[in-house]
Amino acid sequence: MEYRYERLSDNIKIAVSSEHTFGTDAVLLSYFAKPKYKDKALDMGTGCGIIPLLWLRDEKQNGIHCLDIQENAFEQVKASIEINSLGDRLTPHLCDLREIEKEFPAECFTLVTMNPPYKPVNTGIESLGESAKIARHEVCCNIENAVKAASYLLTYTGRFCMCHRPERLADVISSMRQYKIEPKRLRFVSDRQGEKPFLFLIEGRKGSKPFLSVEPELVIKNSESKFTPEMIEIYGSYADGYEDKIR
Repeated sequence: MEYRYERLSDNIKIAVSSEHTFGTDAVLLSYFAKPKYKDKALDMGTGCGIIPLLWLRDEKQNGIHCLDIQENAFEQVKASIEINSLGDRLTPHLCDLREIEKEFPAECFTLVTMNPPYKPVNTGIESLGESAKIARHEVCCNIENAVKAASYLLTYTGRFCMCHRPERLADVISSMRQYKIEPKRLRFVSDRQGEKPFLFLIEGRKGSKPFLSVEPELVIKNSESKFTPEMIEIYGSYADGYEDKIR
């Protein structure tokens, strides 16, 4: 497989390909879920590895893991690990999260993230390559699969962070509570002020008591279609070279 390498910071590059690239949703989730230095963190369904690689722009972050069911994604993440010399900071896993107990012991992470497939099977455009179909449709993983795996992996009070489309919010909260992950933070995302949200970011804590904090809406662009100050902060060093989108 041929890769091209995109700059995330002065020290981190990411291998992207026609099969596995990344979008704004993953960048926002990485920011929303940012690990504490003491966290042992895992990103499920990592694709090209964008979420853990964004975390690793901070040189103090270590002990990060990621997994994917697709071998081509697994090999792509390994290419990024090699070019950045991250072998002692990021560990990739090739596994099916529906059989997560075969790869990890229970309660071994304090933070789990996932940017899941958004579309149920038999909806939307399905004339896609196999990798794109798995990434976009609930072929190999649905909401319940992701939440169940996160619940197995998390320590008591450990955090599970994910993003999804607003129309699936009830499904996400229902599944979280079914598997003893209590929703604690919720943030909606819109492209511009006054537009309907196209995404939500949610954090739950395993075994926690009920109390949901709804945070201010995250707006990506201003009226001139430039990034808002918060989006510039979120992109951080990745925004370097994109002055046309910033100013």
